[in-house]
Amino acid sequence: MKKLMLIAIAFLTLNATAQDKKNGRDQFKDLSAEEVATLKTKKLTLELDLTESQQASVKALVLKEAQHRELLRTKRQQQQNDEDFKKPSKEERYAMANERLDRQIEMKKQMKSILNAEQYTKWEATLANKKKGIRKARKDKRSGKRD
Repeated sequence: MKKLMLIAIAFLTLNATAQDKKNGRDQFKDLSAEEVATLKTKKLTLELDLTESQQASVKALVLKEAQHRELLRTKRQQQQNDEDFKKPSKEERYAMANERLDRQIEMKKQMKSILNAEQYTKWEATLANKKKGIRKARKDKRSGKRD
């Protein structure tokens, strides 16, 4: 009986510890768009060895994207708090996906004009690795795997 209680307590402790982990998206949750832009620009500066003029251009671009994401987040929160909230229709989902992809294309074009060839290649490789990590995390979440 004591062994059974000990195993149950160990299991509950392990389960509570696993639930305390925060995912990567929460790290910028409480920061303003300007703070997010500054941090991301500094991170890119370290990864790509950006010049001062490149830093300023990248920061302006990242700030614009952070402000857009903040706007979308507040809009989504308002919709979820609304009693009449309905899921988007097929046409609305298509329009949102189309807009998101247009923004990604524009971001790539602007980054290509800011960065040199070597930096741009490295930046694209970083994006590809990030996408792989996100896909893997989603797959693991669906299959029930946890770290």
